[in-house]
Amino acid sequence: GGHIKRTSHVVRILAKELERLGTYPVSLDFYRNLIKAAPMHDLGKLSIDDAILRKPGNFTEEEFELMKDHAARGAELLVKVLDGIEDEAFEQIAVNVAHYHHEKWDGTGYPEHLTGEQIPFEARIMAVADVYDALISKRYYKEGMSAQEAFKIIHEGMGIQFDPKLETAVIRSRAA
Repeated sequence: GGHIKRTSHVVRILAKELERLGTYPVSLDFYRNLIKAAPMHDLGKLSIDDAILRKPGNFTEEEFELMKDHAARGAELLVKVLDGIEDEAFEQIAVNVAHYHHEKWDGTGYPEHLTGEQIPFEARIMAVADVYDALISKRYYKEGMSAQEAFKIIHEGMGIQFDPKLETAVIRSRAA
């Protein structure tokens, strides 16, 4: 639950900064929907065996492939769960956040190996929040790092892992 709360908080901060900056021509409703959808980004992990999710240490190649399935599985679950809701824009954002939040700007992510602006904007924002929390949080297999160290890694990943147009919002969000 902590990961969901922390990533949602980071998404909210980034959305506010992006709205202020006007870098992307999206509506206020877009950001509201993104903030509501953020807690659903890892829904697909419900389909992953707890023994894998809580494993101390590195995954085997097979376990990592199973873990990577959580993105597509989460999107499939959301399509079913949200089918028929009146807010189609919210549904699409939620599905995209779950499905594509592990894609990387340079195409080395998963599950579809999308590049650059092929990756839905909402997933590019979620990716920053997800990685930031993964870096600062203590996990079964690692200690958490400082916010300063995490921001340095994210900064270095701009244009490689992350959308470089998000950099200003990330820098400005550090104060929040």
